[in-house]
Amino acid sequence: MILYSSDLEIEWSKVIEYYSLRFQIEFNFRDAKQYWGLEDFMVTQKDGVHDSANMAFWMVNYSECLLSNSNARSILDLKAHYHGLRYANEALKLLPKNTQEINRATVINRSDS
Repeated sequence: MILYSSDLEIEWSKVIEYYSLRFQIEFNFRDAKQYWGLEDFMVTQKDGVHDSANMAFWMVNYSECLLSNSNARSILDLKAHYHGLRYANEALKLLPKNTQEINRATVINRSDS
């Protein structure tokens, strides 16, 4: 493999390091667009674009942290898991006030055998 750089002051090891990061950068842009709305936001003001782009890339980083600490295999699995938790919490809020107290964590974390 031959790698070229227009920066004549950079060390060869840095050229290899930067090139090896290229694919991870492309994956981060793909995830930000596909899962976290990078290409969907409708703002045109400088601050709005800045905030939307930063939020999308923050979500890419945060979801990677969540994936490494969970059983989810993909961002879609992760999103489905947290959507399910949200729906379960909202459904439990609809129970009448005079019912027996329910421990939400026990109900949500229960695994069906």
